[in-house]
Formats: sequence, structure tokens, C-alpha cells
Amino acid sequence: MSKLPDLEGLAIFAKVVEMRSIAATAADLGLSSPTVSKALSRLEKRLGARLFNRTSRRLALTDAGQQLAERATRLVTDAEAAENDLLAQSANPRGLVRLAAPMSFGLREVAPILPDFLNLYPEVSVDLHLSDAVVDLIGDGFDAALRLGFLPDSSLIARRLCASPRYTVAAPSYLARRGCPAHPAELARHVCLGYTYLQTPDIWRFSNAAGEEVAVKPKGQLRANNGDALMPALIAGLGIGDLPEFIVKEALADGRLKRVLTDWLTQQGSLFLVTPPGGPRPARVEVLADFLGERLARRG
Repeated sequence: MSKLPDLEGLAIFAKVVEMRSIAATAADLGLSSPTVSKALSRLEKRLGARLFNRTSRRLALTDAGQQLAERATRLVTDAEAAENDLLAQSANPRGLVRLAAPMSFGLREVAPILPDFLNLYPEVSVDLHLSDAVVDLIGDGFDAALRLGFLPDSSLIARRLCASPRYTVAAPSYLARRGCPAHPAELARHVCLGYTYLQTPDIWRFSNAAGEEVAVKPKGQLRANNGDALMPALIAGLGIGDLPEFIVKEALADGRLKRVLTDWLTQQGSLFLVTPPGGPRPARVEVLADFLGERLARRG
């Protein structure tokens, strides 16, 4: 006997019990009568017991058939209920979505718009995981993730939402004390505060409109694995930093920081929404992906 039960045979048996006819069962299931008969014979052989007494005009359950009928019917009913629940979740936004996002971006850009999403879809709940570390979507059981920068080749499905510019910045007090660099190579003489989750944290790469490219090895007193953690030191005038626009925009607007090397760009990444590979996504994931795509794409 194989390890798995003959679920198909049990389902066909339960339907024959309901319809009291092999021909009617075959018509209802879209099968041929011989196929239904073979499934019943296979099940009887497997169980070592006759399930029906057959005549040319009617079927009658045997004692063994009566014992099996209730359980087989319950098994089919439970399976149909499970399928219907999953089909409902696929068609209607309902259930939990596990979403990962970078810490600062999640706090500044994602958390403020989630109330609008939850009001639009009251049967959907969101588990928001914030970390600058790259999570394993499949291994850690996430439905989707927002990622900044550059994506390595992978089997994940990626959707680019918008550009994610980075700015080189410093406080006016630092620039007054140390001077403003006119060329990236001059950063070697400056204090640079580093973000450790950059693609190349030990090298800052710059390019200009003329096609010139410069690589600089930043040196300074402070490194951090979160961009916001560098802001107090930057504003206090302790060095120069290279951070995403969404982190520094308020400090630039009120004058606490100033852009430097404005004729040069560091490596400019993008904001991506990534999801695991596979079949169609549940409706709850699809609507959240569309919502984030529409709202966050407005940023750039």
C-alpha cells in the first residue's frame, strides 16, 4: 500500500454515494462511466472490501461502504471548504501580508501611507518588518519587500517604482571650518561619515556630465548601518556624508545641511518592490503592491 491515501478514489466514492448512480456521477464530474467504475474498483482493491452491491438497476452500500461513506463525504467537504477559502483569498483582498522595508525609508515613507491602505482594504492586515539588512523573502516567509539601490540578479520578481537619488552633504559649520570640496578627489582630505549597507561602503563612486569617473575611499570617525544614525553627527558639523534624498531633504530645506559636489553624482539607485517567484499572487499582496507602486512612485 502506498503511503498516501487514494484521495481521488475517495472523492469519487463520496460522489457516487451522493448521486446513487455511476452514470450520474460520471456526468456530474465530467468523467466517463468506466473511469468512475475503475476508481471504485481500485479503492475496493486497496481497502480489501466491497463498498457497493451492484445490480443492473441500483447500487446499495455494503457494511464497509456505510462505514466509509461518512468519512469520505467529510473529507471531500473539508477539501472543498479549503479550496473555497483559498479561492476567496485569491479573488478578494483578505488576510495577512508580510512586508519588509529599509528602516528609515519604512518609517518616513511607508508607515505614513499605510493607514490609507488599511482603510481601503479593511480585511487585509500588514506585518511591516523594518531593517536595513536584506531579508530572505522566501526563507523568512515574506510576501514582498521594498529595496533601495541596485538589485543583484535573482529569481525574485522586481518592479521599479522610482528613482532614489543620493546627495553628498555637510553642515555649514563643517564647510566653514574645513572648506567645501570642489572635486571628489579632495574628499581624501576630509572627514567622511559612512553608511555600511551601501553596495560598496568602502568606496564612494562619482561621475559627472563629462563622463569623468572618480572612486574615493572615505575615512572618518563614524560609520553606521542606518542613515538616520549619521544625521546628528552630520548636522553637528563632524563630517561629510552620502545619503538618500529622503533622509536629508528636511535638513537641506531648513539649511542645517548643504549639498556639496553638486556637479557630481554618486551611484544613483532606484526603489524596487520585489516579490517571490511563482504563480499568481494572492489578491491581498496584489493590491498592496499596486498601492505602494502608485503612492511611492509619486516621489520621483
